[in-house]
Amino acid sequence: MDTFLPAFIMGFREGLEAFLIVSIILQYLRKSKNESLRKYVYYGTISGIVASLGIGGILYILSKAIDRMDQVAKLWESGASFVALALVTTFIYWMIKHGRNMVSTVESSVSQNLSAFGIAGVAFIMVAREGVEVAIFTFAGQYAIVALFAGITAALVLAVLINHSLVKVNLRILFNITLAYLILQAGFLLGYGIHEGLSALGSMNLLSSESPLFIKAFDLSETIFYHKEGLLGLPLYVLFGWYSKPEILQFIMQYLYTGSLFYIWHREIKKEASKLNLLA
Repeated sequence: MDTFLPAFIMGFREGLEAFLIVSIILQYLRKSKNESLRKYVYYGTISGIVASLGIGGILYILSKAIDRMDQVAKLWESGASFVALALVTTFIYWMIKHGRNMVSTVESSVSQNLSAFGIAGVAFIMVAREGVEVAIFTFAGQYAIVALFAGITAALVLAVLINHSLVKVNLRILFNITLAYLILQAGFLLGYGIHEGLSALGSMNLLSSESPLFIKAFDLSETIFYHKEGLLGLPLYVLFGWYSKPEILQFIMQYLYTGSLFYIWHREIKKEASKLNLLA
């Protein structure tokens, strides 16, 4: 359960974004009377999905192989978390900057690439970007594969319903909620990477157990805030990446990172609102 919800939401958000991008491309081709290029959208989409699955498969095999190496596994997980975090942060930053203008961004890319190869390339890049993000996050966060695909399936169903005007959904609110959750999970990934890195360095005797880096910010593991089984701790862990016994470094860096991204997002929203007020 502790990894089901994060995996489901991750699969749902990125899957919905990918499916809606494909829908936007198809609608633009219809409006611009270039429907003969539709099949190349599907070629690019399928290629993007295959590429994402391929990368996910490689990361999965690599992870399983390294898991057998005990001490090295923790250090590897820590390093992988930081690499994943760097990539995911760029995705989050892009969404903060351009997410509100997704339709115009996609249409602009399509209008500049109105050829068979160009359309297939746009579809491939945009779908693969979402797929690779899911693969990296799943690999680094050790998320449940079943939950991930359940989220993607739910996204596909919703995207089809939206595309056929069978349901009305405020996509801005939906994407804002899932983006906020993605930021929280990215912060969790940073905290996880720091915790596993310190643990690995300690077990390999590269860092003394008396090091100030191991000092805990607090210890609530014997209370209802215990992040693995606590009445409040478990849901907080699932929803917000809460740890009940974090190192000071882990605690500060995790929430400094999370707070910084929320601040950047808030600043972008205010900037967008100011532009709209000037145009009004």
